Amino acid sequence: VQLVESRGGSVQAGGSLRLSCAISRSTTSSYFMAGWFRQAPGKEREEVAAIVEVKRGRGGTYYADSVKGRFSISQDKDENTLNLQLNNLKPEDTAVYYCAAADRSRGAWYLPGSYMYWGQGTQVIVSS
Repeated sequence: VQLVESRGGSVQAGGSLRLSCAISRSTTSSYFMAGWFRQAPGKEREEVAAIVEVKRGRGGTYYADSVKGRFSISQDKDENTLNLQLNNLKPEDTAVYYCAAADRSRGAWYLPGSYMYWGQGTQVIVSS
């Protein structure tokens, strides 16, 4: 699995950005999880959102409480991309954003250790 993120950007508070992550992966896997994390200076990496696909089970879409109602995660299977729409951005959303993926179940969506593959990170800056 390879992940390549689009460039982030710089916006004022209340603005919007869209991040994309091109994912190359096997389509035969019975389990696939893809998500976004972020890391602000001096802070630990934290979960943002994730999509879980399970061929014979229950998947779902998940969000951190801090971004619910403002961010939206989606997949474009034709383009093989994982997208994150960021709306109503706040200065505290400033961070390096990483996309991540897992092709076998290893833990909960919100744990960085559950993911085997990571993008290079892209900077998002929100000014007040």
